[in-house]
Amino acid sequence: MAGRGEPEEWTVFGSIVSGGRDSWRILREQGPGQVQFWFIALAVGTASGFAALFFRKGINALQAWLYGTADISALTEVAGRLPWYWIVLYPVCGGLIVGVILHRFTPGGRVRSVADVIEGAALYDGRVETRAGLASAAASLITLGSGGSTGREGPVVHLAAVLATWVNMAIRATGITARDLLGCAVAAAVSASFNAPIAGALFALEVVLRHFAVHAFAPIVIASAAGTVINRLEFGDVTEFRLATEGTLAFYRELPAFLILGLICGFVAVVMMRTIFWTDGVASAVQARTGLPRWIRPALAGGLLGGIAIFYPHIIGVGYETTSLALTGELFFHEAVVLAVVKVIAVSITMGGRMGGGVFSPSLMLGALTGLAFGLIATGLFPEVSGAETLYALAGMGAVAAAVLGAPISTTLIVFELTGDWQTGLAVMVAVSTSTALASRLVDRSFFLTQLEMRNIHLAAGPQAYLLAMFRVANVMRPPEHARAAPTDAVWEAIEQGHFIDGNATLDAAMPLFEKTNRMFLPVVRVGARGETPVVLGALFHVDALRAYNRALAATAAEEHS
Repeated sequence: MAGRGEPEEWTVFGSIVSGGRDSWRILREQGPGQVQFWFIALAVGTASGFAALFFRKGINALQAWLYGTADISALTEVAGRLPWYWIVLYPVCGGLIVGVILHRFTPGGRVRSVADVIEGAALYDGRVETRAGLASAAASLITLGSGGSTGREGPVVHLAAVLATWVNMAIRATGITARDLLGCAVAAAVSASFNAPIAGALFALEVVLRHFAVHAFAPIVIASAAGTVINRLEFGDVTEFRLATEGTLAFYRELPAFLILGLICGFVAVVMMRTIFWTDGVASAVQARTGLPRWIRPALAGGLLGGIAIFYPHIIGVGYETTSLALTGELFFHEAVVLAVVKVIAVSITMGGRMGGGVFSPSLMLGALTGLAFGLIATGLFPEVSGAETLYALAGMGAVAAAVLGAPISTTLIVFELTGDWQTGLAVMVAVSTSTALASRLVDRSFFLTQLEMRNIHLAAGPQAYLLAMFRVANVMRPPEHARAAPTDAVWEAIEQGHFIDGNATLDAAMPLFEKTNRMFLPVVRVGARGETPVVLGALFHVDALRAYNRALAATAAEEHS
């Protein structure tokens, strides 16, 4: 009943506000319940879908302003009619702007992408760098709009991860909840980019979370569906690529050819990945030797790209036009081979020049060209037992992309959803399986995990390899006032023998010392300037380190099997 002189509707309104405050407090303090989390997943999925949509439309708008068309299927033809100096000038100016953005807003001057999202999921409670992430998204948009030769999916995935990070911080989500929410954002972004809801959900599980736990499936599917709805509201229920004819497979007689194609595609994927890493290493060495400002590096890469684009405008942007030509068999053998080589060079220059973008779209284009070239040979040599050469292009597209991403399941489904051709699944699966089997043995499982390995972040080998790096020695040690602290005399005796560890170190540095010294504990110290006596912070016991490691392994196993 309303208070004296107080309208009843105001009392109801006050109750609603009070209830909302209480709900928000419980959400922040205790975390969301299952049903609550599904609504949060829907909201995050919707926001990530809009982020992917706006990113795509931003690229199209910039391309329309510079090149005169927002249609990616006509970009090569339109760019080929422009004066050569504009073809060179656009990526140079774009690279200069990108260099300034990355120099100003990102530590290290590099674009954040899928590898950083995987790292955030594994090591940082589902969080990524927000400031650097927004700058990376802007840099990638400018790169792709001004003539860079990469893909839009990697930046979109990281942009969605930034949104998930904000929500995780707002509700103070940690552990499984935070990682699942990150997976929701990634699934929605991929789904909105490709109009591929099944592949989007599986990509988040297979590539980012790197497990298929049941508890994560429902919210990730909800978010993926939300992202797909956003895409279809804008672009309709259409596939990204259209095939000229339905694929025809001469069943078991033709399967050996797809096994061989898979091996070739695996090798091609490794060549592309290693070329990117080599180019980045050479560019970094030249930059260090010459003292070149890092903000100039993307502009120089843009100049090289512009020089290539004068003769091969096919490298401009994400490359979907050339991919479509390969899938419909509208290229000759020599054209497919030359464009494949040029694409590898262009992608390596773009990424080695720190311009921005992802590797998924380039791998689709390279795979389609490789598959078409192989198909033209196979159908020419054995016409009586061969189907269409475009089927090889489709299988090659999936095989190279799967090897680069290290994601055979989600990539196979993305290929199906991109083309709408579900009748040739056997050929694609055979090629994908052999390509990923080969490539995963020549690199650290995928392009992203190899990137992390080169930064000394060991995720490819599994939780047992990286969990120790998550524990700082100072957080596991026993301080001097501990009831079972190490004896003072024994501590200083170990220090005099050089057996100690810094408090800022992690357990992955401590465990080899235990193995080497065969000690029950290591003194934990803070080392001062030369000649100063180290300050004893405590002692790290071997049994405590093992106990922390075992708990982390158990928690990881519980998450992956829940």
